Amino acid sequence: MHLLQPREYPSRLMKWLSPVLAIVFTLLVGMILFRFLGYAPLKTLYIFFIEPLTTMYGWSELVVKASPLILIALGLSIGFRAKLFNIGAEGQLTMGAIFGGGVAILCYGHEGAWTLPLMLMMGALGGAVWGAIPALLKTAFNAEETLTTLMLNYVAGFILLYLINGPWRDPNGMNFPQSVMFSDQSLLPLITETTRINASVFLTLLLVIVFWIFVKKSMQVFQLEVSGQAAAAAQYAGFSAKKTVWFSLILSGLMAGLAGICEVAGPIGQLNPNLSPGYGYAAIIVAYLGRLNPIGIVLSAFLMALIYLGGEMAQMQLQLPVAIAGVFQGLLLMFLLAADAFIENKYRFLKKKTKPTVLATQG
Repeated sequence: MHLLQPREYPSRLMKWLSPVLAIVFTLLVGMILFRFLGYAPLKTLYIFFIEPLTTMYGWSELVVKASPLILIALGLSIGFRAKLFNIGAEGQLTMGAIFGGGVAILCYGHEGAWTLPLMLMMGALGGAVWGAIPALLKTAFNAEETLTTLMLNYVAGFILLYLINGPWRDPNGMNFPQSVMFSDQSLLPLITETTRINASVFLTLLLVIVFWIFVKKSMQVFQLEVSGQAAAAAQYAGFSAKKTVWFSLILSGLMAGLAGICEVAGPIGQLNPNLSPGYGYAAIIVAYLGRLNPIGIVLSAFLMALIYLGGEMAQMQLQLPVAIAGVFQGLLLMFLLAADAFIENKYRFLKKKTKPTVLATQG
């Protein structure tokens, strides 16, 4: 028999090195997978991870894709510290896009300097509202937030489909399920005309700094971690478990909603069914790969963005399915969790206990 037994003092160095180990094992398994599919492993890995970075346009797209991942992962990391597992960032991103994009649609033709700031505020509010629903269910009915947040993703998706197939459909859109293209005053300004990088990157950079200060200096983070590790100790110390739930889920929803409005007011420019290639789910991996640290999240977000770009490149050049990017994401998460399990626990073999034999005696 075998058993995982917690280590008394897990190695902090190995905790930070485990993402590197996860990346290495992911690449090794990826090479085996490509060989099995009949592709030259090294050439395929080059196309997947190196070729997207050989042009300035590739680097610009890396920034475009990393920005929403950073925003979402920053919010999720706060809840994860309190052991609150929000799986609903995809739905919160969608609601942020709906709330903020709705301003651009309803005010179409009457925009002003106030339009874009209002869109950003409404986008953040939409995500926060969608995060508040599972917070209410958790605190009032003890509903498992993992399930409620996940199910709300589908609800948000259906609301979006209803709007762009119904009241918000573009009348000149050839009957496609999409809204009108936003006006220039409803779009985030581009930094350069030759790329899709827009002003949202400055907002992302600012929020990385804010979250880094918050994590390093705030007493609130300590309360979140204590609440997540030992509820009884948190209650004894006077920390409110309900406040922790509300704070974590609303903040993570707000950040996801902000990412959603930055997408539709940025690279997309309208509401349509394909707002996100799964940023809300990928950001979970980004948060854990970055060790819930803002700087680590930035680095892991760029890696995840590279996987998205590599998947697109492999689809165009090798006719591999675009889902191959999801395979790499899944492998990365699996090896990261496995590495963490062995860093925090010892793997020991236990001998089976044998029943003592009773010798019969003759009288």
